[in-house]
Amino acid sequence: MESHDAVTHHTITIDGKRYAYSARAGTITLRDTAQKPAARMFYVAYTLDGVKDESTRPVTFMYNGGPGSSSVWLRMGSVGPIRLNAPDAQSSNPAPYTYGDNPNSLLDKTDMVFVDAPGTGYSRLLGGAKPADFYGVDQDVRAFTQFISTYITDFDRWNSPKFLFGESYGTTRSSALASRLQRSGIQLNGVVLLSSVLNYGLDGDGSGISDGDWGYVLYLPTAAASAWYHNALPNRPAALAPFLHDVETFASDEYLDTLAAGAQADPAKVDDVVAKLHAYTGLSEQYIRQSNLRIAPQRFQAELLRDRGEVIGRLDARYQTFNIDRVADSTPWDAADVSLSGVFTAVFNAYVRNDLNYKSDLPYLTTNYGEILRNWDFKHGGNPLPNVTVDLATTMTQNPHLQVFSANGYYDFATPFYETVYTLNHLNLAPELQKHITYGFYESGHMIYMHTPSLAALKHDLARWYDEVLK
Repeated sequence: MESHDAVTHHTITIDGKRYAYSARAGTITLRDTAQKPAARMFYVAYTLDGVKDESTRPVTFMYNGGPGSSSVWLRMGSVGPIRLNAPDAQSSNPAPYTYGDNPNSLLDKTDMVFVDAPGTGYSRLLGGAKPADFYGVDQDVRAFTQFISTYITDFDRWNSPKFLFGESYGTTRSSALASRLQRSGIQLNGVVLLSSVLNYGLDGDGSGISDGDWGYVLYLPTAAASAWYHNALPNRPAALAPFLHDVETFASDEYLDTLAAGAQADPAKVDDVVAKLHAYTGLSEQYIRQSNLRIAPQRFQAELLRDRGEVIGRLDARYQTFNIDRVADSTPWDAADVSLSGVFTAVFNAYVRNDLNYKSDLPYLTTNYGEILRNWDFKHGGNPLPNVTVDLATTMTQNPHLQVFSANGYYDFATPFYETVYTLNHLNLAPELQKHITYGFYESGHMIYMHTPSLAALKHDLARWYDEVLK
């Protein structure tokens, strides 16, 4: 059964100023080449009331990743007008949960449209549509292009400044989507990349022998930050940022050179690298030698606090869980994921019914990884693993006014911040366009906004960035 759009009206106070806004929870129907309904995409749009000229009011399209995740995380945890209450870096209690107005909302700067990808949330395939029609890098981009084009047509936002805001795989989507929108005559003002993964060929984490050495290099600063956070370093520095600068310099210089030398590495150089890895990660020199200087992220997560019987999180290393198998190299669940999934699912199901007054007989699919990942076509641009850096670089070159904000959490093993920096520094852009990339680094994990001080800092940085982009 198709649910009708629900429109409700609310107010919120941000930085001491009161704003009236409308929330529309509804769906947009996508059509195939024969103009038959093929999918219905669910969204929640928050728009400021009383705007007389839409050309002065930006609209930002927001989504999470996976592939296979709804946008409940960004919608209920980040810069929307409503935010759930959850303990930071620890497991949430069972229900009841609470939520309320978000003082760090971006609604003072932009309207926001949170979109659920086909097969997630309340978004569903229709009629004779097959998973292969939507579950893939390029198929997904086509769907979001049609959604955005329909939305800005239906709500007269063609002349509004337009932004994309993706998290995790959503950054992969944003880079390819920006390119397709550009080709469709929809020129963007800005793109926010939160916890990025843009080149899957570079993303090898050392778990396979064919991954090469780059994974160890690019994950090392995240491992060092995590050891610093958990007080696991032999001589813990007082400040995180300068410590990580030293780690990054070591990783891209002496460490990379020694790994590249392989069996021909100078023994004295190996000894020096072992000592520094011990200082930067807290792992024993014996374990580092036994690992041949190469510690895969999942092994690091299991090894760092093994003497306490704890495993640190992949999405956010500040979270910890116990391992049933105390000598295992990994755990079958992620500490941050199991700590947060329940509260996000419960709170959104209550909020969408009680506050947004949206009624549906469908179950809300917070995640649908099993079906979607099983059917996902990762090919893009002829590559079996997507590399959307070419899409992003091409779009930034064709639209030399496009600005990019890259937000990164220090404790994120899913999309390590140093890999993002490396990737964005290798777009082969003209120097004046490279300056259009702005960075933010935060003492949080993959979901930067779960750490309230980091959310406040992110909101501050984004508010200033939006002002600059729109100036």
